[in-house]
This record gives sequence, C-alpha cells and structure tokens, in this order.
Amino acid sequence: MEMPIVNRCQAETCAYNRNQGCHALAITVGDRRHARCDTFFADSVKGGDPGGTGRVGACKMADCRHNDQFECQAPGITVGAGENGADCLTYDPVYQTA
Repeated sequence: MEMPIVNRCQAETCAYNRNQGCHALAITVGDRRHARCDTFFADSVKGGDPGGTGRVGACKMADCRHNDQFECQAPGITVGAGENGADCLTYDPVYQTA
C-alpha cells in the first residue's frame, strides 16, 4: 500500500508548508471527532524535506469513506484552513449527522 500524497496544503502558517506544498514526510489526520491535520503547527521557521511531498501516514477518522483500518485510501488529499489550524478537506463522512 502506498501512502496518499498531500496534493495541496492551504495552511500557509504551517511549518511544513512551502508554496502550498506539504513537506512533512508523513502527516496524521484526525482525532476521531475532527478531521484536523495533527501534524500542523504554526512557525515562521520551515521544516520538513524541501524536495519531498507530504503523505498521509495515518487517519483516525474511521467514519470517512476513504478510511480503511485507519489508513487513507484516497489517491491524494487537500489540507486547508480549519477551526484550530488545518483540516483534511478530502474528509467525506460515510454517515451524515443531522
């Protein structure tokens, strides 16, 4: 199984973001209640591999249609601004809450 890539990251303040690209080796998504990028942290110093593209290492959003045994099966994801940092915008819950 190959880890999905982070196609785009719109969380400009993230330490791993350079020109809307994620440069963390792998990110973790979710805390079972919210599809946030757990790897996000704001910093003016940039980190990660500048020549690499971030991938999804784990996803804790069991109710997402792309999730299989806490592994993301989407071909790629987009991360964007969220409530408290950055969210997986590709998150697609199987069960909609009313």
